[in-house]
Amino acid sequence: MTAYPPDRHDFSRSAPVRLWEDGFAPDPHRYYAALRAQGPVGWAELAPGVPAYVVTDRRAALEVLHDTEAFSHDPRAWEETVPADSPVLGMMRWRPNALFADGAAHVRYRTTLIDVFDLVEPHDLRARVHRAVRLLAGRFGPRGEADLVAEFSRPLMALVLNDLFGLPDSQGDRLDAGLGKMMEGGADAVEGEAEYAGYVLELIAAKAEQRGDDLPSRLLDHPAGLTREEVTWQVFLTLGAGYEPTANLVSNTLSRILGNPDYYSTLTSGARPVMDAVVEVLHHETPLANYGVYYARRPVSFHGVWLRTAVPVVVSYGALGHFAERDDSGGRRPNDASHLSWGAGPHTCPVKQHTLLLVTEAIERLTQWLPDLDPVLPRERLSWRPGPFHRSLTALPVRFSPRSPDQPGVPS
Repeated sequence: MTAYPPDRHDFSRSAPVRLWEDGFAPDPHRYYAALRAQGPVGWAELAPGVPAYVVTDRRAALEVLHDTEAFSHDPRAWEETVPADSPVLGMMRWRPNALFADGAAHVRYRTTLIDVFDLVEPHDLRARVHRAVRLLAGRFGPRGEADLVAEFSRPLMALVLNDLFGLPDSQGDRLDAGLGKMMEGGADAVEGEAEYAGYVLELIAAKAEQRGDDLPSRLLDHPAGLTREEVTWQVFLTLGAGYEPTANLVSNTLSRILGNPDYYSTLTSGARPVMDAVVEVLHHETPLANYGVYYARRPVSFHGVWLRTAVPVVVSYGALGHFAERDDSGGRRPNDASHLSWGAGPHTCPVKQHTLLLVTEAIERLTQWLPDLDPVLPRERLSWRPGPFHRSLTALPVRFSPRSPDQPGVPS
């Protein structure tokens, strides 16, 4: 039996903060406060019977993110401890890709992703975003009302990513449905994982048969010599990581902009860039709130807590944003990039610039198309999707002056 140091706390007999329960989505800060009250590292459940250490302190988080000797991304020892039907397994199970690898394997996978995304020129990505915005705004613009989650941010990402990954626009609903269920980690998570995996497997089978000018084809032909299985799981990672968090970043940013009339007026006049709002969201409502998942390689004393192996150590980007230091006025300094939403260390997001370009272009283009967007509900009445990992709006209803694609002044 492991002997715990007398000055170190073992949470195994403590009641965990339950990040899976219904109250978490509408009020995550109450849960983060309960975790923070336990110290730099708190004790939580990601699903019923699935415990995790949750890091809510910035210095401790940076240690986890940078210390590859003490912490690993490989979840296979943990997988042996959870039921096969666990609702969080779809998001956390091991796969041979960049997210779940360490050392040389991680470098190999990460390099292939950087190489293929480097071939996506900014002007090309911008053009794909403009096409998607025009298509979507053309659908709901004449009505004078829309849900900017269901009708804009999520289908926007499906259009852009399917375009990059070599799939037709018509496949967007399948992508949305499978990933949405898997991310929420509820009763439909296993079904969602199977649907999304089938989507990716069909895609790779098609590209293995006939290459195209797209990211999966470039991965299949990369000099690193990835196997077809490795390419499948690289695409599983990048398509999923590109879709859900980016769609949520778009909608969370729009909600923050539209919920503040002064902010919106300065934004639409060009006096305040969209990037300010994006950075604010990455601090306060980061889309992947609790998905920095690591595992101690061996039992270790860490910031007053005795970490066991095979128990997830989750860096809570959501909690870090909530408890980050503010300036003397209680606000954040302009362009403050001190959040950790992109991660840090070897696993820092490799496509940060692509994501920022996509999000800012989408919002700028939409507000040019529809310059008088008016939220139907005050911000405090908006609802949020359940799930321990993300911060994601259920809907963002708006009204505006109806506009048709052929009207003068509509961006082409």
